[in-house]
Amino acid sequence: MNTDPIADYLTRIRNANSAGHRVVSIPSSKLKLEITKILFDQGYILSYKEESDTVQKSIKIALKYDRLTKDPVIKKLQRVSTPGLRQYASSGDIPRVLNGLGTAIVSTSHGVMTGKQAKKENVGGEVICYVH
Repeated sequence: MNTDPIADYLTRIRNANSAGHRVVSIPSSKLKLEITKILFDQGYILSYKEESDTVQKSIKIALKYDRLTKDPVIKKLQRVSTPGLRQYASSGDIPRVLNGLGTAIVSTSHGVMTGKQAKKENVGGEVICYVH
């Protein structure tokens, strides 16, 4: 039994990136699908598809690599809020990742969104992870 499915999700992407895999398959949930949509919209992954071929639905994510250097686009995925220590931020205190070059993913009362969107909509919430 996995106590932190979001940390498992991020670790699977991190491991697939470091191993040079093109596609990674992850067990699906609503929160994981929303985080995947944000990663796609921000340009960190090529594409994603939700499949329900077995009892458990899964998300297949096509990872993105630089064409010239073959380096992964996602340099770092960092879990911020954990089940043991939740990290919340008000709309004014949402952190900037790499001085605006990275993305903070925040779970708000208006749904899962990036830190920039949360500041724009003036809502705070739980800071899930940083991506850069």
